[in-house]
Amino acid sequence: MSTRQHRPVVTELRLSAFKSHRGATFGFGPLTLLTGGSGTGKSSVLEGLAALGRLACGDGLHEVFDTVVRGGAAACVPQGARPDAQGRRGFRIGCTVTGPVGPVRLDVAVQVEPTLRIVGERLTGAGETLLTTALRDPSRPTVQAAWHTAGVVAVTRAPLPDDLLATALLPLRVAGRTDGQRLVLAAAEQVVVALRGVFPVAPRPELMRAPAALGDGRLRMACDNLSAVLARTEGECVTRHAALVNAVRAVCSPPVEGLTTLPALLAGDGRGPALDATIAAVDRGPLGLVPIDRLGDGELRFLALALVLLTGPGVLDVDTSTELLPAGQVLTVMADGLDLGLDRQQARELLRLAGRAAAHGHIRLLGTVQDPACLDGVGGLSVTTFAAGMVPRQAGEGGVVGAVKAGEDGAAGRLRASGAGQVDAREVVELGAGTEESVEGAGGDREDGVDQSG
Repeated sequence: MSTRQHRPVVTELRLSAFKSHRGATFGFGPLTLLTGGSGTGKSSVLEGLAALGRLACGDGLHEVFDTVVRGGAAACVPQGARPDAQGRRGFRIGCTVTGPVGPVRLDVAVQVEPTLRIVGERLTGAGETLLTTALRDPSRPTVQAAWHTAGVVAVTRAPLPDDLLATALLPLRVAGRTDGQRLVLAAAEQVVVALRGVFPVAPRPELMRAPAALGDGRLRMACDNLSAVLARTEGECVTRHAALVNAVRAVCSPPVEGLTTLPALLAGDGRGPALDATIAAVDRGPLGLVPIDRLGDGELRFLALALVLLTGPGVLDVDTSTELLPAGQVLTVMADGLDLGLDRQQARELLRLAGRAAAHGHIRLLGTVQDPACLDGVGGLSVTTFAAGMVPRQAGEGGVVGAVKAGEDGAAGRLRASGAGQVDAREVVELGAGTEESVEGAGGDREDGVDQSG
């Protein structure tokens, strides 16, 4: 995995039945932008990938969907979905990760009602179905897992928790003694490494204006500790810090001679002294140092997003793999509303920085934008345009195409329009029933008339 060609990356997201999406597939390049009006499903794409990322980190279903998805797990059930005879409703999501093993597919079926649980999971790669899980006994908080062994015993079975992603648990359960087991481990690691590198960023200028405690040097999603991270990068990442200064100088109010930090104090909890802290400042040359609490929201958002795109795993608060050096990992930065509060010049500068980072192979960008004009003249982009009641249509690098109606051509006809029609709950909880091969001896069991083979 030492070369960028072999670094695991998420190249596709499948929203088989998720929120307003049904049967939708989205391909991701190094720089992928989603455009379109409000309510057309752009943010749902980012939420789906963020949820998979958190599950890959080992978080439980309740923790993931209570924090990642607006409205929680209940909001993920496709609009208009009807419960089946047992009162069950749910959703299905999946992704493809490309890496040393080749393309590896992960698909997950989640039951939301009456109980939140994973009822089916399938991992496939290298021409094999490597893992399936199935709900055997609804009264127990477990699923039956079966993974590829290819030894004396073709398949290994064991119960696993129904609120955790089985793929993320495989390194703890598979010995790696046979070629089949080693393939399972390699595929699972490839998926987990890529998904753990997903970093949603949502800068909140009102929080960024406050001082940050010294030593708080890993940038969080809200960028509220921006000042502490800048204090770190100024001393540790001289080249990247200089690139950040140049980016700010290019698009923010002049003059900009540099970025630095000033000492500050944070009020204690009343039982101890104030804490040493720092606040970032812009060096305005003859005008002196101006603390960032005086900057506008747009300038603060630009500063935070530029910092994210110019840094890496060691600076961002992302749960990357401990098995790989940072140079062997790729971060997928997700920015919902990339151009929010920015002018077009600032948005284009961010895309230029993202392109530069992507060229080095350590950063990929997935973002949504409201103003497609900010993409004009920017090369290397994969753009998908969303429109109400229409199918999202993806363009290749450097092009923007409009959405088309479902059925207008063969490829688009396979993508169902957002919010178009009801989704039968039976379809939701079935994970590819009858469409993919299951692990030998593990599939085909049915319970209450619903295929739970994974």
